[in-house]
Amino acid sequence: MNINKMQGQAGEVSGLLQACSHASRLLLLCQLSQEELNVGELETKLGLHQPSLSQHLGILRRQGLIEGRRSGQQIYYKLTDDRAKALVGSLYTIFCEQ
Repeated sequence: MNINKMQGQAGEVSGLLQACSHASRLLLLCQLSQEELNVGELETKLGLHQPSLSQHLGILRRQGLIEGRRSGQQIYYKLTDDRAKALVGSLYTIFCEQ
């Protein structure tokens, strides 16, 4: 492991881990790694209320991990960051596939 490379990327890695550090955001990323969903669908699947959900979606959007697409009055979200997809997949393998 090259520590110099890690030092150069440590801030970016820390930002990704910080975005994933809240249980609700981690669950959002898990859902959005599987399919594009609108706010109502995310509310139903995760049991989050709209104000809290919007706050978490905003954090993930500002981090550049997800993108929204408007279709009529609905906004559909999807996970767009490949590193976040890989991280969510690894976490799922470690914690859920045993």
